[in-house]
Amino acid sequence: MVTRTAPGPGDDPLDPSQVKRVCAVLALGGVPQADLQDGLQQVRLRLLERGAGGDEPPRDVGAWAAVVASRIAADWHRARHRLERTAARLGRLGLWNEQVPGEQESRLLALTVAEGLDALPPAQRQVLVLRFYADLTVPQMAVELGIPEGTVKSRLHAAAKAMRARLRVDEVV
Repeated sequence: MVTRTAPGPGDDPLDPSQVKRVCAVLALGGVPQADLQDGLQQVRLRLLERGAGGDEPPRDVGAWAAVVASRIAADWHRARHRLERTAARLGRLGLWNEQVPGEQESRLLALTVAEGLDALPPAQRQVLVLRFYADLTVPQMAVELGIPEGTVKSRLHAAAKAMRARLRVDEVV
């Protein structure tokens, strides 16, 4: 019986041939040369997370890594296209400035949060706005809205959960 040991600090979970294969899959998937090392790191991280989670290592690490790399390439394309679509929408509104570094990401986040708030039911949107924009506490919101504190807490919980899910779907967080 062969026992596998977890890689120690500094040990690469992928051997050199697997690294080449992952980079090839990423490149064939359209990931730019400048982003290949980031994609490779993501594959390594997922392999390490799998081991840390108590899962058995894949039987064929190279094949598993290639599949993960193809998914990373697809995610890269989706994120790039989403950013392009958002930039086009903001450009039509006159809100996108390519010259200011970091501004695109903050505007993208602001737009996604605004769209997420619009998608919430009015009662949930109301408590989120009061909590995070008006900076009211739960007791203050309960008094202001004329509802029990427990209702405020449950609406806040549901609204925050919905917003987290929305931001994950849009891959903003």
